[in-house]
Amino acid sequence: MASAIALAHPLLRPLVGLATWTFVMEAWMYAYRIPALSKYKVDISPQMTVTSMNANIPRELQWPADNYNHLMEQPTVFYGVVLALDRLGVQDDVTIFLCSSAVLAGLTGKAVLAVM
Repeated sequence: MASAIALAHPLLRPLVGLATWTFVMEAWMYAYRIPALSKYKVDISPQMTVTSMNANIPRELQWPADNYNHLMEQPTVFYGVVLALDRLGVQDDVTIFLCSSAVLAGLTGKAVLAVM
């Protein structure tokens, strides 16, 4: 059942949905990309370009990374999730002090639970 806040702010559901989709894409990217980097013995040293890193990886194994990169960057997700949490009234001390990619995924999950 949707909370009263979620019903009063219907745009929060797509916002939280997009943030959640970003992490689905990130998981898909890592599930395919990390094994492919190892399997195709890709040099991941800092001086390598994306083009040279992808040269030996089949194109279909690059698609998840392409999708994730084109979806949006982490700061964009952060702004959306923070806006959602603020509008939902989730402003406890723990939420305010959190900030990494793993924590951002947790904040997104907290927003998902708040709009359910």
